[in-house]
Amino acid sequence: MYHYADPPEEGQAGVQTAIDFYLSRLPWIQAIVLKTRHATSVEDRHGKLVHGSRPDRRLREHEVWYAIDLILSQDASFYLDTRLLRLWALQNLAGKRVLNCFAYTGSLGVAAQAGGARQVIHLDLSRKFLNLAKESYTLNGFPVHKADFQAGDFWVQTSRMRRIGRRFDCVLLDPPFFSLTSKGRVDLVTESAQLINKVRPLVEPGGWLVAINNAIFVSGSEYLLTLERLCEDGYLSIEALLPVPEDVTGFSGTIRRPPPVDPAPFNHSTKIAVLRVK
Repeated sequence: MYHYADPPEEGQAGVQTAIDFYLSRLPWIQAIVLKTRHATSVEDRHGKLVHGSRPDRRLREHEVWYAIDLILSQDASFYLDTRLLRLWALQNLAGKRVLNCFAYTGSLGVAAQAGGARQVIHLDLSRKFLNLAKESYTLNGFPVHKADFQAGDFWVQTSRMRRIGRRFDCVLLDPPFFSLTSKGRVDLVTESAQLINKVRPLVEPGGWLVAINNAIFVSGSEYLLTLERLCEDGYLSIEALLPVPEDVTGFSGTIRRPPPVDPAPFNHSTKIAVLRVK
């Protein structure tokens, strides 16, 4: 459960109301973790157990197991909005070589591995996130090869791969909204095209580049225009726009207000495009 009130004290009564509501409606809940976004302590931002003895450490989706750690960071260690992309990976990446950029805890790459990928390289700046990806491999009985889990800067690692001529049948590009290192900047509001161009040379002709933009204030039409401009030279084409499941976007009868900007033709601010590289 996320608590966004600022200061946190102003929303405490609402938090307790929500806890009571869910426990009465969903009595099977065994644990509740509360993440207070504007708390002063890291522990409160990462999450505290407010109900039960311990949170679960794994979940299953499409018959694949994923390791989770609900107090690893401010996020929940697993994103539900990319469920249909994991299904796409399961169905399309058998025998393929895959690069999972900004892998986080590796769920997209785990799905690719479960779908029979020949090799999946997980790349993330944080080794602690990649360790959770390794746990997911163990849960599914996949062999863990140290070289397939690379902790390093995206800009440095992808430049090295280009220099040595590495190529992949699919590159998964799911960057955070914003990040900054000494080697480069991720900014999904103004620099999506630069990120895509950075990895496009790593994709084999005929392969896929899956590009995700989760910036809530970037409209769907604006992102689509960025992609269409990238396709003008003929070396990229838009193969599919993958939706976010309705139980994540909200059902028609439960949506109280529209999003800040219109995500159409996507159905959510998490905008997922499958691009074919020519």
